[in-house]
Amino acid sequence: MKASSLLVAAALLLPAAGAFAQSSLTTASRQQGGSGTFPTPSATASPVRYTRSLAGGGSITYFGTVCSHDAQHAQFAQLRQVFESSQPTVVFFENPDCGVDSTEAATISRVGQAGYARYLAGQHQVPVARLDDPLAEYAYLQTKLDPERLKVYYLLHISQQFRTRTGANKTLMVKAMRQFIANSRHFAPGTEQAIHNLAEFEVAYQKYCPAGSKWWQAPTAWFSPAAPAPSADNQFLQDVRTAVGEFRERYTYRKLTDLAQAGQRVLVVLDRDHMPAPATSLASK
Repeated sequence: MKASSLLVAAALLLPAAGAFAQSSLTTASRQQGGSGTFPTPSATASPVRYTRSLAGGGSITYFGTVCSHDAQHAQFAQLRQVFESSQPTVVFFENPDCGVDSTEAATISRVGQAGYARYLAGQHQVPVARLDDPLAEYAYLQTKLDPERLKVYYLLHISQQFRTRTGANKTLMVKAMRQFIANSRHFAPGTEQAIHNLAEFEVAYQKYCPAGSKWWQAPTAWFSPAAPAPSADNQFLQDVRTAVGEFRERYTYRKLTDLAQAGQRVLVVLDRDHMPAPATSLASK
């Protein structure tokens, strides 16, 4: 898959990221002797699923996917089975609606797991809606975090997604981060006075994550709602985790709960690293 496509897929919170990703990361790959393409995730990575039944007769089924455009990946057959077993009355997906293609294989190849969820919903004549609202979430985080911490969080998040989905090494990660910083006004407006270059980012990262891994090795767990809480000595990650969790509980998961309590069978197809924790999600209340 081309780097520009991977960046668009990776940047679920960054709706404008594709504008500057069109050529820069492909060029960076070729400068390293690559072809402008990146490895696909392992076919052995498994999706995650759980269902919550609510008073009122409805339910919420979460199906957490792995990033794949390979129609032979087992998760796509599993998602078909979930449609048959849960018989959803409404389906939610992440990221912008990029439509579907004429066949299952073409849909998966072009728009991945979210597109395939829409494809199956169309076959079952079930309405679909977007789950996430990145602009609203960003506006909420602006009220909770100062510009420097906000920018560090978004830069870390998009770079971690990029590494996870491409397998990029340190050299390419550094080149990518320079591009992210240079174009951060597109996805982190209001933070222009903070972090102008890689050196300033690394100083800020060391300030907020002094005991953490190297920034280009930031673990997925830092951004996963279902992962254990950050250690007590990292106030930055705790503050971010709290703010993101507050927004999603109030504005993302609440709408799912309301639908299920009204008797709807809700199916949510999302990245498995974005799955809400079963014990804390409003879906379990």
